Amino acid sequence: MGIIGKANVGKSTFFAAATLTLVEIENRPFVTLEPHTGVGYVRTKCVHTELGLPKCDARNSLCLRGNRFIPVLLTDIPGLVKGAHKGRGLGNKFLDAIRQSDVIIHVVDAAGSTDEDGRYVGPGAHDPLEDIVAIEEEFETWIFENVRRDWSRFARALDHMESGQMVEALTQRLSGFSIRREHVVEALRTSKLEGAKPSTWRDEELRLFIKKLREVSKPIVIAANKADIPEALDNIKRLGKELPGRHIIPVTALGELILRKAAKSGYIDYLPGDPDFRVLTELTGEQKRALDLVRKVMKVLGGTGVQQVINEAVLTALNMIVVYPVEDPNRYMDSKGYVLPDAYLVRRGTTAIELAYMVHTDLGKGFLYAIDAKRKKRVSKDYVLQDGDVIKIVSAAR
Repeated sequence: MGIIGKANVGKSTFFAAATLTLVEIENRPFVTLEPHTGVGYVRTKCVHTELGLPKCDARNSLCLRGNRFIPVLLTDIPGLVKGAHKGRGLGNKFLDAIRQSDVIIHVVDAAGSTDEDGRYVGPGAHDPLEDIVAIEEEFETWIFENVRRDWSRFARALDHMESGQMVEALTQRLSGFSIRREHVVEALRTSKLEGAKPSTWRDEELRLFIKKLREVSKPIVIAANKADIPEALDNIKRLGKELPGRHIIPVTALGELILRKAAKSGYIDYLPGDPDFRVLTELTGEQKRALDLVRKVMKVLGGTGVQQVINEAVLTALNMIVVYPVEDPNRYMDSKGYVLPDAYLVRRGTTAIELAYMVHTDLGKGFLYAIDAKRKKRVSKDYVLQDGDVIKIVSAAR
């Protein structure tokens, strides 16, 4: 996940809150982290609760009170300014960092208290919609200008290709933007350009195609931050009306950071994503006031919103599900006797044989069949995995 946002919107606070774990992790995921990267977690109900098991032995993830926390890589992307596609600010470096992300979290000052350059102007003085539109146009314009450079020559070559060949050629041309074949197919469909010869596309059609391509290949979740400021909630309601169908989550990143630090220090009992917390020890007057303010906002929002943003990005925007590969389908164990040790995030529509290749290439090559451990039935390689499936891969290769 790439986290973007102009100056003074709380992007660094969001990143710090999302990557601050409440417990020590022995086998820490993503051991080698670059600067500005950290680990966040998708929260989902652990399948061991559904199976009636007393506990699981989570290895590649965490299991806390029946909730599975699955690691995802977060990158704090600096350099968001208007005109980035022309090289302003960090320019192309910023846009290239977005290119490498599967999904974008755009942290926005929902209170409208900062102008387009991040200068404080007071709540309600700036329209956050402008920030949302501006960054999407920056990224789309960057792709558009890169593609348009040799479009006339390339489009003429596409005209002489069959539909499938054209999709492959477009995918190859756009692969530098981390765009896949299914993205190209969907963008052609939604832009209604499937049957049109590429050489007849005007700039308007090419821009529309690029826009649809960005929407499917780099979905954006809006973290509407500073939702604790009164002006923010009205703005968030308006954003929902003006951007129908978009992923917009009210957030108090500062509130989440306060809670995680307090939980880490043992002052409160709090699990990221919970709608409330429990005080464990005597607090100073200042600590109590701070936590009371956070609780007041949580009652309105149903939480702080930070965990909800991560879940929305992975489970909804990327349309992913969680599956559990095991070696023993009766006791739900791996070969070492660990119960449900691994939780895999996979795209909805992933098949049993695709999971086999994810676990190990040899398992995929020698795939014979799979066992749906929850339902105790054999399934074929084309079986489409469901959320919460526990799967045993039977392969000629061990």
